[in-house]
Amino acid sequence: MAKFVPQAELPLSDQVQVRHDKLAALRAEGRDPFLQTKYDFNADSAAIKADYEGYEGKLVKVAGRLMSKRGQGKVMFCDLQDSTGRIQLFVKIDELGEEEYNRFKKYDIGDIVGVEGEVFKTKTEEISVRAKNVVLLAKSLLPLPEKFHGLTDKEIRFRQRYVDLMVNPEVKRNFVIRSQFIKHLRDYLDNMGYIEVETPVLNTIAGGASARPFITHHNTLDIDMFMRIATELPLKRLIIGGMDRVYEIGRIFRNEGMDPKHNPEFTSVELYQAYADFHDMMDIAEGVYTTFAQKYLGTYKLQWMGEEVDLTPGWPRMTMVEAVRKYVGIDFDAISDDAEAVAAAAAKGVELNEAAEKTWGNALYACFDQRVEEHLVQPTFITMYPVEVSPLTKRSPIDPRLTERFEFFICRSEMGNAYSELNDPMDQRDRFQKQVEQRERGDDETEMLDEDFLNAMEYGMPPTGGMGMGIDRAVMLFTGTDTIREVILFPTMKPLD
Repeated sequence: MAKFVPQAELPLSDQVQVRHDKLAALRAEGRDPFLQTKYDFNADSAAIKADYEGYEGKLVKVAGRLMSKRGQGKVMFCDLQDSTGRIQLFVKIDELGEEEYNRFKKYDIGDIVGVEGEVFKTKTEEISVRAKNVVLLAKSLLPLPEKFHGLTDKEIRFRQRYVDLMVNPEVKRNFVIRSQFIKHLRDYLDNMGYIEVETPVLNTIAGGASARPFITHHNTLDIDMFMRIATELPLKRLIIGGMDRVYEIGRIFRNEGMDPKHNPEFTSVELYQAYADFHDMMDIAEGVYTTFAQKYLGTYKLQWMGEEVDLTPGWPRMTMVEAVRKYVGIDFDAISDDAEAVAAAAAKGVELNEAAEKTWGNALYACFDQRVEEHLVQPTFITMYPVEVSPLTKRSPIDPRLTERFEFFICRSEMGNAYSELNDPMDQRDRFQKQVEQRERGDDETEMLDEDFLNAMEYGMPPTGGMGMGIDRAVMLFTGTDTIREVILFPTMKPLD
C-alpha cells in the first residue's frame, strides 16, 4: 500500500495539480464553484465577537477564506477569515450530513466558502459558528504560504499584496489608517470652505516643482506629453479665476530614484487659499496632523524611525538662517557677499550643485540640505528659503534674498512644503528664466517656462498661501512604518524578468 503523504508536504507543483484535480472533479459532478454568483451573508467575525450575547444561539451566514483546518474523523475545527478578522468554524458530520461533510473534508486552505450556522462557545470558550450548511464559493488553485511562518519576504509581499493581505492580516491596518487620514484631511479642508477639484495628469509642460518628469506620447495629437510632477500651476490658475480656496488629492509622478521614502508615483495634497500667506498654511499643516493623531490614534506621541515623536500642538518655527547658525555654525546674516558665503560653506565641507550659481542663497540652502535636516527629529517648521530654490514663492519684504516659504520636518523627513505664493508676473518671468538657464547648464530637474501660466498671472492674482503635503509619508508616521512601500498597496517594482 502506498504511503499517505499530506498535501501540504507535496512539492508545490504536485499541490497545485491536486487542487486542479479537485476542481475538475467538482465540475464533473455539476458543482462548479465558479458558477456561484453571490452569497448573502448577514454577519461578520468582528460583529459576532463584539456582541456575542446578541448573536448567541442565533443562525447566521458568514463568508470568507478558510485559513486552517484541524481535526480528523467526524469533527473538524477551521478558521474562517473575512474582511474584519477571523472566527472559528465547528464542523461536525452529524450537523452537516455525511455527504456534505465528506465534500467539506476535501476543501483546501485558501478556499472561499459561505457558512450558515449557529453562534456558540466551545468548551474552551472560543466563540464559534456551528456549521449547518457550507457552500464552496471559489476554489483556491494555489496554496497559501506555510501557515506557521506566513509571508515574510518583503519583495514577495510587495509584489503580491493580495497574498500579503491574506496571510498577514495586520497589514490591512496600515491601509485603514491611510483611508482614515485622507478622509480626515478632506473633512478638515471642506470644513474650512475649500473646494476639491481635479486637474490634468497629462501636460505639455512639467511645472510646479523641481523634478524629472515621465514622458509619454499622445498619438492623435502626435506630441510628447509629461505626466504631472505637481498640481501647483493649474490650481493657481483657479485662484486667479476666482475660486478662492481649492485643493486636490491625487497621484504625482516623478522619474527619480527609489528608496524607503520615495516611490516614482505617490499621493499628495496641494491646497491654495486666496488672501492668505504661509503662516496660515503652517496652522493648517499642524492642525491636520495633530487633530488626526488625537481623534484616530488617541495620542500625540508616536514611535517612528526609532524615535519618539511628540505632535503636541505648538510646533517650533525656525528660519533657515537660524537653523544653519545653530547646527552648522555659519551666520549667514553676517555675510552679504556671494563669494564669502560659498567659501564659508566650503570651509564646513559643504559643496554646491555643479549647475547652481555660486550665490549666497545657494550656499545657505546647501548648508541646510547637507548638514541640518539630519537634526530635525521633532516636528519643526523651517522658514524663509532662498529665492534661488523657490522660483514660485513671494520674496520677503524684509530681505529680498529670501522668500516666505516653509517646509516642515519630522524624523529628518520633509513632510510638506508651503509658500506665500509669488503673484508678481514680471518677477515670476525673471525667475522662470533663471530656471531655464540652470536647465541649460545641465540641471534637468528645474522648472520649465510656462507662458500660459504667466499670461494668467498678468490678469492679476491675489495674495495667496499654498501648500503641498505628501500623503504617503504622513501615513508612514501614523502607522510607524519605515518604508513607503508599506503604505502603498501596489508600490513600483522592477519586473522579475
